[in-house]
Amino acid sequence: MVVTAAAVTLFGAPWSPRALAIDSPYPLSPTFVQSQADAGARVYAQRCAGCHGPSLNDGPFAPPLAGESFMQKWSGQRAGALVDLIMTRMPPDAPGSLTRRDAVDLLALLLQNNHVRPGTESLPSSEVALAAIMLPAPTNDFGEVAAGVSLPPPPDPRPNPLDAMTPVTEQLLRDPPPGEWLSWRRTRDAGGFSPLSQINRENVAQLRLAWSWALPNGENEVTPLVHDGVMFVYGYDDVIQALDAASGDLLWQYTRRHTRASVYPKWRRAIALYGDRVYTLTVDGHVVALDFRTGRTVWDVALEPATTPFGLSGGPLIADGKVIVGTSGLHPGGNFIIALDARTGREAWRFATIPAPGEPGGDSWNGLAQEKRSGGAVWTPGSYDPELNLVFFGPGNTYDTKPLRDRVADRRYTNDALFTNTTLALHADTGRLAWYFPHFPNDQWDLDWAFERQILTLPFDGHDRKVVVTAGKVSIHDVLDAHTGRYLFSMDPGLQNLVTAIDPRTGAKTIDRDKAPGDDRSKFVCPHFEGGKNWTPSSYDPRTRRLYVAMVETCMDIRPGAPGGRGLLSTGAEFGVRPRPGSDGRYGRLEAFDLGTRRSVWIARERPPLVSGVLATAGGLVFAGYLDRTLAAYDDATGRKLWSARLNEVPNSNAITYTVDGRQYVAVVVGMGGNHSRLFAGLTPEIRNPANRSSSVWVFALPDTLGVADAN
Repeated sequence: MVVTAAAVTLFGAPWSPRALAIDSPYPLSPTFVQSQADAGARVYAQRCAGCHGPSLNDGPFAPPLAGESFMQKWSGQRAGALVDLIMTRMPPDAPGSLTRRDAVDLLALLLQNNHVRPGTESLPSSEVALAAIMLPAPTNDFGEVAAGVSLPPPPDPRPNPLDAMTPVTEQLLRDPPPGEWLSWRRTRDAGGFSPLSQINRENVAQLRLAWSWALPNGENEVTPLVHDGVMFVYGYDDVIQALDAASGDLLWQYTRRHTRASVYPKWRRAIALYGDRVYTLTVDGHVVALDFRTGRTVWDVALEPATTPFGLSGGPLIADGKVIVGTSGLHPGGNFIIALDARTGREAWRFATIPAPGEPGGDSWNGLAQEKRSGGAVWTPGSYDPELNLVFFGPGNTYDTKPLRDRVADRRYTNDALFTNTTLALHADTGRLAWYFPHFPNDQWDLDWAFERQILTLPFDGHDRKVVVTAGKVSIHDVLDAHTGRYLFSMDPGLQNLVTAIDPRTGAKTIDRDKAPGDDRSKFVCPHFEGGKNWTPSSYDPRTRRLYVAMVETCMDIRPGAPGGRGLLSTGAEFGVRPRPGSDGRYGRLEAFDLGTRRSVWIARERPPLVSGVLATAGGLVFAGYLDRTLAAYDDATGRKLWSARLNEVPNSNAITYTVDGRQYVAVVVGMGGNHSRLFAGLTPEIRNPANRSSSVWVFALPDTLGVADAN
């Protein structure tokens, strides 16, 4: 059998019942006879088991057809919709080859394998009759509705927000409505700021739980998106769900059955919206476009080389009608930034994050052959400026540091290792390099400069200038001209001991290379290789020009590696986390910087490490999450804590805020995930978090009697 993308999505989401004209107000529970299920079993064995497996839930290429996840997707849908899907789309190598009778018999088999018992009345085959039958909710053997029962409609049904969904246009992405969260950081400049103010300094203490929703168990770092009252959220191991953003009710679910071996890591950091689609990355190296009204797969593209799938831990960026993603992994020759046509999934261009010999920057790898170079992974979604039509990405370091530690004698080569730890500005239409700026060359400590590139407007030399602001793990922030990449200035919070000087004209950093691992001496370095700053993004308030940054105060001991030891880098050194000298045991650091004056405004320090991104709002609030399962809100002017809540898991993603029907909500996904939580846990042994990684969405709002009339 030839397996296509459709095989991966077989029954992966409800087939829209809008295709049927019949909509009975009194749906019937299904009924079938045993002979129909037996006939369905024969058809299934011949035509379906190759993808879905002999037991309906153990196939290699398609989602399960038995179990709660399948019934949850199809609960409340009309039987005719499922029969129509079977007839028109299945099997994927011969769609349309099954007869109506085959499809009805297969439906009887599916019902029997999902706790619906056979009866004395046959499952009908006519379109009108099937349209009157509603598929049941997940249940067990004794909870099914009696066959043929007419169910009354709910007495007070909520409108389905999917019915009013409008396309996410380029204009919406450029200027999102205040109450929507359409991109990873709300806007594609990675600002991470919300203009909403219904929830503010004066009333945030009354913030209460509005609703919550359990996600698939596992790590989760993804920021949910909200459009037209619908929340789109990612779940562990590539589950996408659409939820009613006001109530938390499930609207649809996409569950991916992977087509090949999964690639570490299994967490994502972003999904994307554009047109009428949701775009997501998968653990087996695919980019998938889903219909945002139904969850149905529109296209599914494996990024080549298919034999060694790329890691995709960042997230998609929408720019110039394209879905642009960065790859990660230890691929010989390095990684790529790849643009796919948003409509078709066809590759438009790709840019190699490690240049080959003879290309610009290709002589910076100590004379290594291309296949001996690795790294340049893209861990974080890019940012986009539509006026310049430039996208900005930051490839990380290489782990194969030993061949680069000491510069070779041949002066034709340097050991800077471009384009690692570099800001890349690429033309969104072609992928051509516009400019680049190396922040931290020849990184021997795994101190990536690989995080968000914020596109801001700041006063400089007497006039406003569009700039790119970004920081590496050493927590130094570099500010560059967005048009040209010219260095403007830096800010150092003082959490590092490696950079001893920065050239005020060029931005070139003097790095204490005596602290590099790889010899027979131990070294003391600040910060720890997980960073003061890391992927947890900052938030910028354009009204006050303040940047709010999440950091962790740590250092590390670097010891010569023992034979057979677990060296992080190819120099073989071993790393151990430790507090900063003179530490008072407070590791979480939330700091506000004035980018106009280039000075720190305030610092809020907490015992637990700060492990989420930052959300600043026009209500004068700054939200941040900690390793002890706390989400907290601070006064953006003073840093005083105003509110906090203990959650069931670690808020390891980024809080967002949005409105539905005039009411403002604050939401965050929890589910301890990634190294940023794990590697700091030893500093606070009294903090004990759940071992089962029970991911959820938590959504907060003011009580119904407060503030709704004042929504922005």
